[in-house]
Amino acid sequence: MNYIELSLKLTPYTSENSGIIIARLSEIGFESFSDEEPFVKAWIPENLFTGEVQNFVKNLQIKNTKVDGKHSLIKEQNWNETWEKNYFEPILIADKCIIRSTFHENTPKLKYEILIDPKMSFGTGHHETTSLMIEEILNIDVQGKTILDMGCGTGILAILSSQKGAKEICAIDIDKWSYNNTLENLQLNAIKNVHVELGDKNIIGQKFFNIIYANINKNVLLQDIPDYAAHIHQGGKLLLSGFYTNDFEDINKIAIASGLQLSNKREKNKWLMLNYLKIN
Repeated sequence: MNYIELSLKLTPYTSENSGIIIARLSEIGFESFSDEEPFVKAWIPENLFTGEVQNFVKNLQIKNTKVDGKHSLIKEQNWNETWEKNYFEPILIADKCIIRSTFHENTPKLKYEILIDPKMSFGTGHHETTSLMIEEILNIDVQGKTILDMGCGTGILAILSSQKGAKEICAIDIDKWSYNNTLENLQLNAIKNVHVELGDKNIIGQKFFNIIYANINKNVLLQDIPDYAAHIHQGGKLLLSGFYTNDFEDINKIAIASGLQLSNKREKNKWLMLNYLKIN
């Protein structure tokens, strides 16, 4: 598959402005992102880079920030080599978990080690939303639990949950590239108890889970939180991320109306993670 690489220069560059750009691009089909101050780089399949998307990018603006962009075609290639040369460095989270790829050597030995060959899927742990979710998973009990990972990306959250003793995990993503990449990363980590499906919330069916993860953009969450809540066992958890701290009221209002109660909150560079308990 060929990809379009979009490179946007932000003047001035801030982590908040970068986050805004990434959130907006993710809503129109861009799949993977990299912060390289003062640039934000993003990738989208060539066939999805339509005239409508190009016009959106051309008119992309942030208050008090100049946005200069260009794009180029990247033909299908060895994505592992691309990440090795340009983007993916090992990540340590909470001194408990290291995320690395197969090309990383001499990395620290921690309690949990996750191998990720990300290709063009979102979720290496570099982005605040992924690391916030990982930090929360490291601090909750998943032993023997059934888990749903919505918008699984690289499968990183499902892999960590399996390593922590989860019983059964369903990982779902609407993007075929992410679906395939999750399967590959599960094999890399010798994970056997994760079932991967291609689709959206509609394929959940009549299944119920102890815990659901959803690291997805705000607009999808506002629409789908009631459906997630309906598929959680009483006393179960819903972990949410993919939005900013100033989105809290909107998210929390929907969550409360869906029978959920906030039990924990994490923030990083104005990105937010919310942990809800199902009480009704």
